[in-house]
Amino acid sequence: MDYKDVRFAKDDNFTFVSTVRQRVNEYFTSNNISRFRNSTMIIKTIFMLSLYFIPYFVLLSGLVLNMWMVFGLFILMGLGISGIGLSIMHDANHGAYSKNPNVNKALGYLINLIGGSAINWKIQHNVLHHTFPNVDGVDEDIDPGPMLRLSPHQKRYKIHRFQHFYAWFFYGFMTMSWVLAKDYVQLLRYKKMGIIKSQNRTFRSLFLELTITKVAYYLYVIVLPLLIVPIPWWVLIMGVVVMHFLAGFILACIFQTAHVMPSNKYPLPDDKGNLENNWAIHQLITTTNYAPTNKLLSWFVGGLNYQVEHHLFPNICHVHYKNLATIVKATAEEFNLPYNSIPTYRQALLGHAKLLKSLGRSDVIPD
Repeated sequence: MDYKDVRFAKDDNFTFVSTVRQRVNEYFTSNNISRFRNSTMIIKTIFMLSLYFIPYFVLLSGLVLNMWMVFGLFILMGLGISGIGLSIMHDANHGAYSKNPNVNKALGYLINLIGGSAINWKIQHNVLHHTFPNVDGVDEDIDPGPMLRLSPHQKRYKIHRFQHFYAWFFYGFMTMSWVLAKDYVQLLRYKKMGIIKSQNRTFRSLFLELTITKVAYYLYVIVLPLLIVPIPWWVLIMGVVVMHFLAGFILACIFQTAHVMPSNKYPLPDDKGNLENNWAIHQLITTTNYAPTNKLLSWFVGGLNYQVEHHLFPNICHVHYKNLATIVKATAEEFNLPYNSIPTYRQALLGHAKLLKSLGRSDVIPD
């Protein structure tokens, strides 16, 4: 079914939506604070960019030539890619980093600088995933390809019996697929879907932009170091692979533990494209928080362990999610609605693994 044909219910507990929005607005007004970034967010931005670019320039300097130390630099860069993606680019492409749209646009393009595509990410993440989380055939986040089964509505193959073992390996190729081919495949698919027009861009301009940024990425990440750093070419290539594998693994494990969980639902529209719940309740039943008391994890992952708050208020900077969580949870409980939250990240990973195993062997989601 085309995403444009899917519709949410309009009269299902709408009072919850208006109430939680009013209370969140009152929080910002009464505390006289902005919905956007604050000073701690600026410090984090500097740190995450440094985590990526300082090791890169150390590599270019030629001061580090030992193979294992070179790999160490690429590991730091992989952490930097994760931090940039989770904490900076993510907020910016949601329009949540700054009230200045030009600042958001500039920081949103950081994803191009680390091998991806801002426009593709906005379509896949903002338009499809955020609107229709866990809706099979629409949400591309639960459709990574035939090797993984992330929804009970997808076809099950014999190989899926073992996906709770091998899925973690495939997660590591998330950002590598951007760098190699996925962005072009997505762009062609979005052209066919007619969704590019919603971004006020033409396919030709996007294709040209994508190609220019890909070439620039290959030049500064691979060609330039090969030209000026006296290390074997295979060490450099292996380093880039390690960098992206680490980044992809981290990013996938953060996002999958928010939606592909036993506590979440996988709603399907009826024959007319109607979903059972309104938009806000749909976000609640398809999303799970985890590790709300883990300050270090929350800091590094851009508050995305508060995934419920992020899905209800994606245009608010993540530095506010912890305080908003108290409001959202209390309001959900007041209206007798689910508020999924798992105490630790370890439990979240185990829950995700449990669901992977279940989906690989049946259509029943475990309790």
